[in-house]
Amino acid sequence: MIKNNKWTLIITTLVMLLPMVVGLLLWQQLPEQIPSHWGIHGEVDGWTDKTTTVFGFPALMIALHWLCVLASSADPKSKNYHASMIRLVLWICPGISLLVNSLVYTAALGYSFDIQLILPLFEGVLFIIVGNLLPKCRQSYTLGIKLPWTLNNEENWNKTHRLAGKVWVGGGVIILATAFLGSFWIMIGTTLAMVIIPTIYSYCLYRKQSQKDN
Repeated sequence: MIKNNKWTLIITTLVMLLPMVVGLLLWQQLPEQIPSHWGIHGEVDGWTDKTTTVFGFPALMIALHWLCVLASSADPKSKNYHASMIRLVLWICPGISLLVNSLVYTAALGYSFDIQLILPLFEGVLFIIVGNLLPKCRQSYTLGIKLPWTLNNEENWNKTHRLAGKVWVGGGVIILATAFLGSFWIMIGTTLAMVIIPTIYSYCLYRKQSQKDN
């Protein structure tokens, strides 16, 4: 995976260095304490010092990015990866890093925004994208819905991911449609349902197959 995508990895890493560059350019304008966390009602409830914000956050995201890449590359079933899933692994951390750091700098400069609107919109779009990719996801130990029953049975894996794809797209649409209501709990409830439904479905498939075998 690394060998075949080395230029993309270089580009994504450089993209994730951009917040550092922006932070240095804005250094004199940034306050010493910068908003870094928002509560469920959209209020700032956490701050971080300027140095950690400008250098620590991007560095942490780069480390997470490479951890995901290395873990995916070390997977014994990495040859099963669909090209679209590889692109997701390569670009998801850079995308999140750019969004989060943009929001942090925007808040630090004194501009207001509605985090209760931005976060559901982003998550809704992300879930729709992932939902469209899940049916293409083949068995592996790092990507997809990794349950004992899906990993031990390819048919279970395929059926579970086909259903999960529909559930995640539907969940993403619900989150997008309700984003303007400003309800954090709708997003949480929908996300939990997106996890629970495929899990129960997969287990039911496993139980049905076990009874059939016996």
